[in-house]
Amino acid sequence: MDFSSSPGGSMGSANKEQMLDQVKQQIALANAQELLQKMSEKCFKKCINKPGSSLDSSEQKCIAMCMDRYMDSWNLVSKAYGSRIQRERNR
Repeated sequence: MDFSSSPGGSMGSANKEQMLDQVKQQIALANAQELLQKMSEKCFKKCINKPGSSLDSSEQKCIAMCMDRYMDSWNLVSKAYGSRIQRERNR
C-alpha cells in the first residue's frame, strides 16, 4: 500500500501510522465479531435441542462449557499461528 501518492500530496508518517492503527483496529473488531458469531452458532447448535423462551440448567451449563472450550481452542490456535509467523519472520 503506497500512501505517498495521495491526492493532497504526500502523507506524513504520523498520518500513515494513524491510518494503519485504524485498519488494525477494524480488523481486530471484525475478528472479534466473527469469533462471537461462530461461537454462538456452534454452541447453539450443540446445546439447544428445543428452543424456547428460556434455557434450562443443562442448556446453560452446556453453553457455558462449549463457549469455554471454544475460547480455549481459539486461543491455542492463535498462539500457534503467532508462533509460526514469528518463526517465519526470523528466517
